[in-house]
Amino acid sequence: MEARQYTHTDGDTLQCGLCNHRCRILHGKTGICGVRRSIHGQLTAETYGRVSAEAIDPIEKKPLYHFLPGTLSYSLGSVGCNFSCTHCQNWHISHADLKFAHLQMISPEEGVKRAISQGCSSISWTYNEPTLWYEYTQDMGKIAHENQVKTIYVTNGYMTETALTDLAPYLDAWRVDIKAFTEEFYHSVCRAHLQPVLDTTLRAKELGLHIEVVNLLIPGLNDSPDETKKLVDWVIEDLGPETPVHFTRFHPDFHMQELMPTPVRTLERAYQIAKERGLKYPYLGNVSGHQYEHTWCPHCDNLLIGRSGYAVGPVHLNGDKCAHCGESTGIVTHL
Repeated sequence: MEARQYTHTDGDTLQCGLCNHRCRILHGKTGICGVRRSIHGQLTAETYGRVSAEAIDPIEKKPLYHFLPGTLSYSLGSVGCNFSCTHCQNWHISHADLKFAHLQMISPEEGVKRAISQGCSSISWTYNEPTLWYEYTQDMGKIAHENQVKTIYVTNGYMTETALTDLAPYLDAWRVDIKAFTEEFYHSVCRAHLQPVLDTTLRAKELGLHIEVVNLLIPGLNDSPDETKKLVDWVIEDLGPETPVHFTRFHPDFHMQELMPTPVRTLERAYQIAKERGLKYPYLGNVSGHQYEHTWCPHCDNLLIGRSGYAVGPVHLNGDKCAHCGESTGIVTHL
């Protein structure tokens, strides 16, 4: 299928405008992502409709804690990525060779049909970077909205602002990884840059998308108190203090197997820093059963939503309001 978000430049070169790498692609070649190829003056989206993973997930697995809590999300992934993270936990699909990957075809219409038949309130494009699936997700998103099904990107946030603006009418939630708050980390670990992630996430906020942030804390690389403070301050100032931030535990994988898992005390320190600086809804991730998985009312300190892993309950909400004090929480509880 012909890709969207590209232009012709000199000679046989095409420039992709989908992500902030803005690759210049020669005939027969792909961009950094490995799945958008130039063929005879046309950029093709080689993974359109080609699925590597399909599942019915609790929405808390994304993780999304303030968007339709307790519901199911029909989740799809393909192959490829525009980052090269050395700690990638989905490396077997993000780095898969398209020629040898075992993929099934699911049309946009069939995807929505399957979501509805399984009682899912939303569709999540996840597992690998969904930006590379832009055309497919846009087409499926249109059909999903026609059927009152919400849509979610679980993303590294590297899409261009222009592409996101075109996608936004068919997208509801932007669950973004802010992998660190230094350019050095993004350059050395991800082969990318920090500022485009921040700019596009701010654009997502301006476009009215629900936003939640995940910050995977890797020992010795991005877990200093100073870096946590800078991240939290940016979220509060640019996205708003009600934005959920999930400080998540690192587990060794791919090319970072020599590191230890993140100490729980490091995660707890990040949580306390966030609360002290005025973030209303920090969370800890990958620490099932911890009290900081729960949602606590920032106004009266009572429990709003209890959690243990992906299990939800009890819930003390009246609509989006705290059942104890009546204050609005901003939690999206209805389609």
